[in-house]
Amino acid sequence: MTAEHYLSAYLTPPGELSVLSPRHDQNLALWRRTGRTVELVRLWELERISGQKHHFWPLYTPERARALLSDLLAAEGLGLADIRASWGTPGLPGHRPIPVPPGAGDFPVHSLGHLFSGLLRDTRVFREGTVIGLAVDGAPDHVQDEQTKEFWYAGCLSRRGEVSYLPVESPGPLYTAAETLFGKEPGTLMALATACRTEIAYDTEKAAASVRLYGGRTAPWQVAHRLVRGAVAEARRQLAGGAPDPEFSAEENLQSAVMKIVQRCCELVAIRNVERLLALGDVRPEDCHLATSGGFALNCPTNSLLMDHFGFRSLLTPPSANDSGQALGLGLLALHTTGLLDGAELRVDSAYYGNPLRDTDRAIAEFEPWIESVEEFTPEAFVQDVTDGVIAWVDGAAEIGPRALGHRSLLGDPRSAKVKDRLNDLKQRQWWRPVAPIVLADHAGDWFEGSRPSPYMLETVQVPADARDRVPAVLHLDGSARHQCLTAQANPRLYRAIDAFREVTGVALLCNTSLNDKGEPIVDTAAEALTFCVRKGLGVAYIDGRRIALRPGPEAPAGPRPRATAYFAGQEADRAAHWQSWLDRGYTQGGMFLLSRTPGLRTEPAAEVNALAEQEASVNPGFALMVDRFCAAHGPGRSFLGAPGELPARMVGMDG
Repeated sequence: MTAEHYLSAYLTPPGELSVLSPRHDQNLALWRRTGRTVELVRLWELERISGQKHHFWPLYTPERARALLSDLLAAEGLGLADIRASWGTPGLPGHRPIPVPPGAGDFPVHSLGHLFSGLLRDTRVFREGTVIGLAVDGAPDHVQDEQTKEFWYAGCLSRRGEVSYLPVESPGPLYTAAETLFGKEPGTLMALATACRTEIAYDTEKAAASVRLYGGRTAPWQVAHRLVRGAVAEARRQLAGGAPDPEFSAEENLQSAVMKIVQRCCELVAIRNVERLLALGDVRPEDCHLATSGGFALNCPTNSLLMDHFGFRSLLTPPSANDSGQALGLGLLALHTTGLLDGAELRVDSAYYGNPLRDTDRAIAEFEPWIESVEEFTPEAFVQDVTDGVIAWVDGAAEIGPRALGHRSLLGDPRSAKVKDRLNDLKQRQWWRPVAPIVLADHAGDWFEGSRPSPYMLETVQVPADARDRVPAVLHLDGSARHQCLTAQANPRLYRAIDAFREVTGVALLCNTSLNDKGEPIVDTAAEALTFCVRKGLGVAYIDGRRIALRPGPEAPAGPRPRATAYFAGQEADRAAHWQSWLDRGYTQGGMFLLSRTPGLRTEPAAEVNALAEQEASVNPGFALMVDRFCAAHGPGRSFLGAPGELPARMVGMDG
């Protein structure tokens, strides 16, 4: 039976729009349709290829894009001629617009892509069940929209494949406001909220009730910033006498107190979203599945609160819920609206769709000066290696999404708090950052309250009081943990390893954190993993089923292993030419910024767009800062070769 292949891409479109339509966390997905079966073959995250965290550097010309696509497809035994259509990125070979589902015309395609990444993970559940869906992130990118949309964030009620849409609010702008004010990423802020005991008296319910965060024609940034700034001001007033928690700095005490307020406001917004969607169809939550998506869907406490509060049947959130999974969602949306899923079955039921290991033997040869021995994996040796220590574990195809899920991981003994300190030291993280546990699914009930499976580390649960002193390395301050449940079917080799640890120690879990250094994406290859190990002085790495014992050798590499930067480097002239082309048409930099986030303006004369920018600057004190950040991130003057490892300049109102 002949297979058909399709490509969905979340890339910055090559050409002149590249400087107006920047995307971060860019990614591509390859699909195969064979008869009545559709499957996800591969999902490539560009940060794993380039080494640029949250990869945001465009491929400025169609030739550059074709070169990257050709090489990725060649590794799968395919070429561009084998791709029947591509979706999601104008300017790529074979591009076709994604038809918008009936009733969803008020929402950006970006938001619909997020929505379908959870809604359509399993066609059987979609066709036979009832699903409440929420796409909640920072802001859409508008690349695929011809006009400004009425709303930014899509919610839905799906019953047996019949989908009704409703605008929802996103808590994401509240975290974006905190990120902007505190200069820390959302994951760090979420961790800090529970790491420190400090809190203040505050009417959080009143604060949450005072905001509406629908986006669209009324952007949510000002109300989000107003709420967070109000909490900051009150926290400074109440904490003026000193830092209540002496283990943390005064600023960390303040930030933790504020983030407790922000987190609770986010939860209240999420609850009222679900209540509106349930009322839309007068359905009972215990009869429904919940599918959260978008960057805020990585907020584990909110996911668990919604599951506990409403009693949904299951959580359908994908491991790549943020923009790193946009290609997944756009592909599912396109497959659905083009009819390619009609009568076909599809399940995305694993996290392991990234690049497979292809360089193990070459890497072992290259790192021979640092290698003591290479042996086949045995559970017995693994238990000895991980007991009271830390090892690297690299196996099979990489995980998709921002969290290590057992194929590109650092693993450690959870019985020792010093192992958590060692892991944070290896990754150059704050001492208070929690480390997640990976637990055997059939023993999870012995170590965590609740019975729901958590295959992708998307929920937060309590550790029973009588178990806490046995696994101190994975505990948050409040006795909770962000766990991953592992089955033998999903990851047989790691399951055997942890089960052997259980048989010896009685503990059915390990510490698990991503294998990467500060500012570096999760490693993708064996050579990148071994570079990390020899730089950090790790004694053992398990790679592709082999135990690699390491020893001191020549001078270790100074930094993370350089990745495939050639696809992206040397484009400064192309970028400058595209930027200048818009200035030559008469647009000011403020006008270009408006074009970047308001697609409907692109058909208007430059003078009118510039006038709107001037008007916005006169009433919005933050507009000039947003324009400056837009120009700094996407205008002339920045070199890709200086950017890997750096975070992109965050743009208020632009971060998806």
